[in-house]
Amino acid sequence: MSVLRSRPVLRWLVPATAAVAVIGGGAAVGTFAAEAEPSLPPRTAAQLLVDLQTSRLEGLSGTVVQRADLGLPPLVGLVPGNQLTTMLAGTHTLRVWYSGPDQQRVALLDTLGEQDVIRNGRDLWTWQSRTNTATHRILSGDLGAGKPTPEQAANLPATPQQAADLALGAVDPSTEVSVGRSATVAGQDAYELVLQPRDRASLVHQLRIAIDAKRHVPLRFEVLAKGSDRPAFEVAFTEVDYRRPDADQFTFNPPPGVKVTEEKAGAPTAGKPGHADPAGDPKVRAVGSGWTTVLVARLDGPLAGGRAPAKPGAPAAGSEPDVDVSKFLGGLAAVNGDWGSGRLLTSKLFSVLLTDDGRVLAGAVTPERLYEAARG
Repeated sequence: MSVLRSRPVLRWLVPATAAVAVIGGGAAVGTFAAEAEPSLPPRTAAQLLVDLQTSRLEGLSGTVVQRADLGLPPLVGLVPGNQLTTMLAGTHTLRVWYSGPDQQRVALLDTLGEQDVIRNGRDLWTWQSRTNTATHRILSGDLGAGKPTPEQAANLPATPQQAADLALGAVDPSTEVSVGRSATVAGQDAYELVLQPRDRASLVHQLRIAIDAKRHVPLRFEVLAKGSDRPAFEVAFTEVDYRRPDADQFTFNPPPGVKVTEEKAGAPTAGKPGHADPAGDPKVRAVGSGWTTVLVARLDGPLAGGRAPAKPGAPAAGSEPDVDVSKFLGGLAAVNGDWGSGRLLTSKLFSVLLTDDGRVLAGAVTPERLYEAARG
């Protein structure tokens, strides 16, 4: 069940397109500094879930820090310009503002500039200071409050609210739910809700959600991999203010000389908030359920054979570096079995199997579970 499915206030749209660039030169903060454990009245896991369902949030602003340490091999850097890989390592700092389901803003702070995404009603603006370029889109009329933009559905969660929604959407009999230790996050006393997979084939040890004791808003989200006591992924407020931001925060005033591109309205992504729905793609299918779901995709072309061909409409040669597929694959471990043969990429939280017959299998599971899916 998803306890937040009917609570758009906890799914507020902070479009994650602003959170897909690595913070150049930023110093890693490691695990967020722990403060003294506050003394709070006891609450059960069921009560905390109800707290999340019944929370009311008029407005919010603050600073969010996101850190990922997934233990990826260095060869992942061979994929240049890949926005997803930049989010799988390092530290990112964002400023966020929220004033209801149709007014949100997020600013990714970078040593070389700033990237903003602003939603004000049906207007969606993105801006990059480094290139002084902006895009504007009128959101389609069927994009209701709480539904993700296409950009949000395709990226990692940018805030604790988004991360908590993704996690709680997975609560089912395969999940053990308990209460952890209380904490102080961004100066606020918080309870901790702990989700733990029952299936040992999952690489996830625990998900920990720190919930504001008074306002019941997620303030911190951590993912711990098996065998580690440090979060492999965490996103948390370091500063938070529950006053409603001024309306001016959601008005985009193009800077002098900015190049504005008008885009057509995109249809909202189907499926759960924050999830790209694989069921909508005939080339992707899901094997299994719960924490050990494996996604299986069939590629159009061979996995080996040099550099990836340019896509139609892509910039001319020399404007962007090519992806050297053969070099990338050559750095992965060669594996084989009764399911066939291929290459294996492993990290703390997920595994990816690329078979020689053109399939890609991925999940937050052990390689053995991928082999089982490939065999089928």
